[in-house]
Formats: sequence, structure tokens, C-alpha cells
Amino acid sequence: MQSSEEKVVAVIMVGGPTKGTRFRPLSFNNLKPLFPLAGQPMVHHPISACKRIPNLAQIFLIGFYEERELSLYVSSVSNELKVPIRYLKEDKPHGSAGGLYYFRDVIMEDAPSHIFLLNCDVCCTFPLPDMLVEHKRYGGMGTVLVIKVSAESANQFGELVADPITNELLHYIEKPETFVCKGPKVSDLINCGVYVFTPDIFNAIQDVSTHREDRASLRRVSSFEALQSATRTHHPMDFVRLDQDILSPLAGKKQLYTYETADFWEQIKTPGMSLKCSSLYLSQFRYTSPHLLASGDGTKSATILGDVYIHPSAKVHPTAKIGPNVSISANVRIGAGVRLTNCIILDDVEIKENAVIIHAIVGWKSFIGKWSRVQARLVTAEGDYNAKLGIAIIGESVTVEDEVVVINSIVLPNKTLNDSVQDEIIL
Repeated sequence: MQSSEEKVVAVIMVGGPTKGTRFRPLSFNNLKPLFPLAGQPMVHHPISACKRIPNLAQIFLIGFYEERELSLYVSSVSNELKVPIRYLKEDKPHGSAGGLYYFRDVIMEDAPSHIFLLNCDVCCTFPLPDMLVEHKRYGGMGTVLVIKVSAESANQFGELVADPITNELLHYIEKPETFVCKGPKVSDLINCGVYVFTPDIFNAIQDVSTHREDRASLRRVSSFEALQSATRTHHPMDFVRLDQDILSPLAGKKQLYTYETADFWEQIKTPGMSLKCSSLYLSQFRYTSPHLLASGDGTKSATILGDVYIHPSAKVHPTAKIGPNVSISANVRIGAGVRLTNCIILDDVEIKENAVIIHAIVGWKSFIGKWSRVQARLVTAEGDYNAKLGIAIIGESVTVEDEVVVINSIVLPNKTLNDSVQDEIIL
């Protein structure tokens, strides 16, 4: 029988409908956390990673989507993975740390000794068991997953300095305007948005709110200061940000430590990044879930090149050529001679004979006609995945007629394309 102090819980922040606006048009009618990457919902990847944590008692999803929007998925994945999963709906945004604190009584029901906190829109290998081992060895309140990036891109994320010997978090700043110095060079360590804490994190969050209340009651302001204060945007007392309100003040106080990963890591903020992250997860399947990858040599089934996921309900013609880096969702129909490369094909799409799709996302219930072509420009720079027109996107229920070419364009839902387009957003 496991003792109560051994139990671990995991919390995954999933956001809500006011978030993820950069993910449009793919999030117009569908929840971003349920968007499929490598054939599985975005949130499924961190959930699956949490399942590998020793003595895991429960997984909580926190956000402000309506419960009915996630209930079916939560029930399904909980039964599939044989682990209790609950969705907790915030009544209003409380911030990344405030949301954790708001549900503290529910989270602590099993009296866990450790609490993992993950962001849903993070793509990585989630080395959670190893991270927990190191966290216990450090003996601090919290451990942050970090990764090295180029110095030039570091200031786009939460940038930090860690002690090279002890791995203590010495300095933290969220998206700095200037680089954080680390000796003679700039910092190249960034926050990955994955954490493990002891329950002491709740005391730290409470201290932030208490300090704000004390400051508000004791402050004496002149009429000029009052005027200035009235023009500023102030967060409510219970709105607490993990980065700015917890990590930054506690850095250098022997309470926070870092665990560095050498594997891949990305943030999934745009449709282009979802395409890249789907590719990363497909490559990971070679080692974690090889049974999910398709195979075929063009005799009895389609020719498969590289990492490809095909849903069991999809129908793919044997003369089609698929891959590398392709994910095909449920009830998709792919005709003869179709060529798919580096793309995500969503539920109920039909792709007719000899169509070509390269570096693109084709939305739910869309139709791609014969000899049509949907593609982005040749991608040579990493940043193109984050550009508004970095890939081709076909929205939900779009019809692309026969022999129409769509290059580097975004087509919003419920449109019919009779003519070819390039570098356009079709409203």
C-alpha cells in the first residue's frame, strides 16, 4: 500500500476560448487543446506523459472552457489510460499560479507530496519521472524544466540564469527586452513551461496576494499618484502569474532549481507550429509507440515514406504516396495518385485523384478536387512556422475545386475556391 506522502498529482493548464487567437482559423469552432498532433489531441501528449509519473494519483485540467466542451474527451482518456482525470473550470482567469491556488483544496484531496504543473501548448518529450528524481535531490520548493536555445531567440521566452554546479535558479525574467547576462555571454536557458512543486507552492502564492492586500491598505498616495494609478491596468488580488509573481521574486533564494532537457521543445502558438510539433511527436513514436506508425510499399497499401500516422477508419488508395511527416485523421478518404508530404489532414476530409498537399493543414470536412495542389512556399527558415503565411491552411468545410492551386494561403471556413490563389487570406 502506497503511503499518502508518496502520491503525486499533475495539473495541466488548458486555457480557454479567449486564448489561442493566434491559432485561428483552426480554433474557430474547435478547442485548441483537442487539435490533433500526430493523430492525438494536443492535450493528450502531456496527459500520456503524466501517466508515466510514479505514484500518480490524479490529473487535473484547469481552464475556462465550458465543461460540456471537454467532458466527453476527459471521460474517454481517463478510461483509456486508467487514471482519474478531472476538468476544473475557472469562474474567471486567475493567472497561471492563481488558477492553481483557486483549486488548492481539490488538488490536495489526496495529500500529494508533489504537484506537477504543465502547459497544454508545450511540445516536448516531458521527462517527468527524471525531473521528479532530481527535484527530490535538490530539496527545494520547485523545479523548472529548461532548455538551451540560441542566444538570439532566448528573449522571446522566459529567460533565466542557473548555477552551473547546483542548478539553482538564480535569476528569472519573462520575455526580457534585453538579454540576461551570464558571465561574458548572454543567457541561453529558457523556461519550458513544465514544473514540479511541493505543496509549499500554495504558501508562496498566498504570500503574493497577502502582500498585495497589505500594500493596498497601507499605501498613501498623493492626488498625482492616484491619477496615475487610475490610468493603469491592475490585476485583481487573486490574479497571480507564475513567472513574474513567483519565479522572479524567489530566484536566488535556494527555493527553485532547474532541470535541463536536451530533447526537442516548442511552443504551440500558431497553426504552423502545430505542423512542426506533429512532426516531432511522429518522430518520437518510433521509440515510444511504433505501433501507431503506418507502413506500406505500394502493393496492397499506399507507399509510406518516413513517419506517418493514419487513423484506422481512413481509406487510402494503394497508389497514393504518403509522407514523411503526415497525420491523417478519422474518416478521411484519399484517392488514387494523391501525394501528401508534411501535412495534417483532419476528420472527414476527401482528397480526390492526383491531388498534392505539401506543408499544409486541411480542415475538417473539406474537399480537395482532382489534380489540385495545396502547399506553402519552400520553408528554409525556422521562423516560417510562426509566420502568419508560413504554411497553407484550409479551414473547416472548404471546397477546393478540381485543378485549383492554393499556395501559401489561409482559407477561412465554409469557402469554395474556383480559382487559384497565392499569398492570400481568403475571408
